[in-house]
Amino acid sequence: MSDNNPILSGSAQSVAAYQDAIEQSSQAVIDWLKQPEMYQGKTVDQLRERIQLNFTSEGLGNQAAIARAVEYFLKDSLSVHHAQCVAHLHCPSLVISQAAEVLINATNQSMDSWDQSPSATIIEVKLIQWLREQVGYSAGDAGVFTSGGTQSNLMGLMLARDAFFARQGHSVQLQGLTGDLSKIKVFCSESAHFSVQKNMALMGLGYQSVIQVKTDAFSRMDLADLKAKLAQAKAKGEQVMAIVATVGTTDAGAIDPLVEITTLATQENIWVHVDAAWGGALLLSEKYRHYLNGLECADSVTLDFHKQFFQTISCGAFLLKDARHFELMRYQAAYLNSDFDEEQGVPNLVSKSLQTTRRFDALKLWMGLEALGKKQYADIIDNGVTLSQDVAEYVSAQPHLELVMQPQLASVLFRFRPESGDSAFVALLNQRIGDVLLAFGSANVGVTEADGITCLKMTLLNPTVCLEDVKILLASVKDTAEILLNAEFQS
Repeated sequence: MSDNNPILSGSAQSVAAYQDAIEQSSQAVIDWLKQPEMYQGKTVDQLRERIQLNFTSEGLGNQAAIARAVEYFLKDSLSVHHAQCVAHLHCPSLVISQAAEVLINATNQSMDSWDQSPSATIIEVKLIQWLREQVGYSAGDAGVFTSGGTQSNLMGLMLARDAFFARQGHSVQLQGLTGDLSKIKVFCSESAHFSVQKNMALMGLGYQSVIQVKTDAFSRMDLADLKAKLAQAKAKGEQVMAIVATVGTTDAGAIDPLVEITTLATQENIWVHVDAAWGGALLLSEKYRHYLNGLECADSVTLDFHKQFFQTISCGAFLLKDARHFELMRYQAAYLNSDFDEEQGVPNLVSKSLQTTRRFDALKLWMGLEALGKKQYADIIDNGVTLSQDVAEYVSAQPHLELVMQPQLASVLFRFRPESGDSAFVALLNQRIGDVLLAFGSANVGVTEADGITCLKMTLLNPTVCLEDVKILLASVKDTAEILLNAEFQS
C-alpha cells in the first residue's frame, strides 16, 4: 500500500486521506461554481489534444490525481446550473442530492440483495410504495429504481412482450421467442423517445415492429390515426403487443391523451406503457397535476428523477401496475434471492431489476423530498412550466423571433426569422446560431426539428432562472444571428 492508503476504511490513516480528498474536491467545485462562463469554449479537437492519460508506474497520489481531474475535467465541464444552459433535459441538481451522493458513494451499497444493502433496500421499497400512491396505483411495492428512462422503457416493453406471449400459453423466459415475429407490433407516436425502437431491436423484434402514429399540431398522439392503424394491423393479421404513450416528449414536452389511449387499450386487451420520464414530475405539481389524468390506468410507467425532480444523474424508476407480471422476469439464484429468503420475507430487489449490482440512487429522492417538502418541490417543478408560458408570450411579441409551438411543459420551441431567405437558409441560420453560441461558451441552446422546421429549443428546468435571464439569452440569439447574416451578406 502507498502512503495514500487508497482503500476507504475505518483506520485513522484512511479517514484522514478521505477527508483530505473530499475537502480538496469540494473546494475545487466551489471555485468552479463561481466562474461566470457557462463553458470554456474548447472544441472537440482541442479537447482531444489537451486531455492526455498519465498512468505512471508509481502513481501520482490522491492530491495530484485530483488536481489533474480539476484541470482537465472540471474546468472544461458544461455548467448545467448556468442560466444560459437550456439545450437539453439536463437539470441542475439539488444541494441535498449532492450530499446524498457522498453517502451513496462512501457506503457503496449494492441493491441486488438485502444483506448487501439492508436499510437501503427498505428505503427503496417504501419509496416505490409512495410513488405508486402518487400515480394512483393500488397499494403495493411493484416497482424498482433504474438508471433512467431507456432502462425503464425496456422493462415496460419486455414485460409487455412476455405478458403477450403468456396469454397465448407460451413462456419467453423458458422457451424464447416463437412464431411469426414480423406480425408483432408496438405503437407509439412519431414524437416518442428513440428508446422504443432501440429497445425493440434489443428484444429481437427489430425496428420494423414499431408503428409510429401521427401527431397533432402539439406533437401529441393523434387518436384518429391510432384507431386507423390499429384497424389496419388487425386486418393484416398483425398482433399489437403494446402501446407506448408519452408524457413529455423530448422537444415539445407533449403529453399524449392518456385517458383515451388507456380506455381504447383496455377494450382491445393491449398493454399500455407510459414513458413519463419528463412529465412524471407533475405528480408533485399543484398547478398541473391534472395533465397526468389516466396515468393510473397504464400497465407500467417510466419516471426519471434526473430531469425535473433535479436529482443528480442517474436516478429513475419503473412502476408496474400488477405485481404478478414481475414473475415473468424472476430468476432464482441461491447466492442472491434464494427460496429460503423469499419464504422469510427478505426483500432481495434483484428479482425486480434488469441490473444485478445497482447503486442506491433512491436515497437522493428520499432526501430531496424530506429536505424540500412537497410544497417547495411543487413550486420548483411548476416554475418551469409557468416560465415557459411567459417566455412564449415574450417570443411571440418579438419581430425577429417566431414561436414554433405553444409550450406544454418547460420547453419553448422558437426560431430566428430573418427578413428574407428561403426555408433552407433559415434552417441553416438557426443551426449555426446554436453552434456559435456554444463555441463562444455564452449559451447552450438546443437545435431540433418540429414538423420539419429547424428550430431552437430552450428547456427551462432551472428554478433559479427567470424571464429576465431568458431575455438576455434571446438577445444573444439576435446578436449572433445578425453577425452571421452580416458575414453571409459580405461574402
